[in-house]
Amino acid sequence: MLKTYRGIAPTIAPSAFIEDTAVVIGDVTIGSETSVWFHAVIRGDVHFIRIGHRTNIQDLCLLHVAHDTHPLTLGDNITVGHHVVLHGCTIQDRVLIGMGAIIMDGVVIEEDCIIGAGALITARTHIPSKSLVMGTPAKVKRMLTETEVQGIKESAANYIRYAQQYVAEQNE
Repeated sequence: MLKTYRGIAPTIAPSAFIEDTAVVIGDVTIGSETSVWFHAVIRGDVHFIRIGHRTNIQDLCLLHVAHDTHPLTLGDNITVGHHVVLHGCTIQDRVLIGMGAIIMDGVVIEEDCIIGAGALITARTHIPSKSLVMGTPAKVKRMLTETEVQGIKESAANYIRYAQQYVAEQNE
């Protein structure tokens, strides 16, 4: 469901997939081949949200912002696992965020990272490129292998296919 807030409607690329039970509100831009899944909420009401291309926001995710101080920016080829909370942070390209992770205001995650399931990344933390991050509070555990970086890309590609399959079945 797309909702206008204060006269601002979400901008969705024609090739993006927004599942019917997802809610996208206000100043939100979603790029091409991006998918938003069951019961996700993307609330761009008090600041803007920008989501890049080929990114997937899985079931029950909550994406929000901090009033006038922290927008939410997601790059390309990102996988946001089930039940993740993203609040006023910046996540660069090719990041996999595990189920149930919480990422707070002012966090910056550079490209090619894996954030473990259940991780809590506290406000204003900076995560360098190619990091494996785990724990509560989250800490960098080690650098990623090239095989793990390739796996991030494959996860994003899988969700492009899943969305295409859903669209094809709805059109039958």
